[in-house]
Amino acid sequence: MTPERKQRLTSVLNKRQGDITIVLENVTDPHNISAVMRTCDAVGVQEIYILNTKIPPHKKWGVKSSSSAAKWLTVYQFENAADCFSSLRNRYSTILTTHLSSDAVSLHSIDLTKSIALVFGNEHSGVSEEIRVLADGNFIIPQVGIIRSLNISVACAVTLYEAYRQKTNAGQYNQQSLDDVRYNGLLEEWGFKDEEI
Repeated sequence: MTPERKQRLTSVLNKRQGDITIVLENVTDPHNISAVMRTCDAVGVQEIYILNTKIPPHKKWGVKSSSSAAKWLTVYQFENAADCFSSLRNRYSTILTTHLSSDAVSLHSIDLTKSIALVFGNEHSGVSEEIRVLADGNFIIPQVGIIRSLNISVACAVTLYEAYRQKTNAGQYNQQSLDDVRYNGLLEEWGFKDEEI
């Protein structure tokens, strides 16, 4: 690895946030998943969880929409909700789903500087009842239009850029968030990637 390449990789790793993740439940369109991955990479979210309980596991993502972002992310795929949530509970303090309900809180009232997993549901039916029961609560993205929903990749982007704003204001991008083991493991893994960045 050249010094220049190592510097580029470490500059990205220094901004990776280890306390926030995205969970996608039964999202059918691989291009939506890829668009979410691209946003995750853009704001420094390293981990993404793909939960498929009603559809077959994805074998590949939409390359054009991801710009190969999946290559630089840690992607976990689960087919069992309990297993997925067990893994999430070991790593994140709070799990919230996007769901329009009477007890849902506004995105802008959530403290996204804390350890959190954010769940987005299927393009047609949203987050399932099973997952809402397992989570700690629901949140909504404030909207004033007639159609009170957004494309999943857009909803995720809006949410992650709110997290980016809060984390930037809190100075969380100014210090290493990943623990040393994770940081060094990713640096070694990325060093073997054959595609130039």
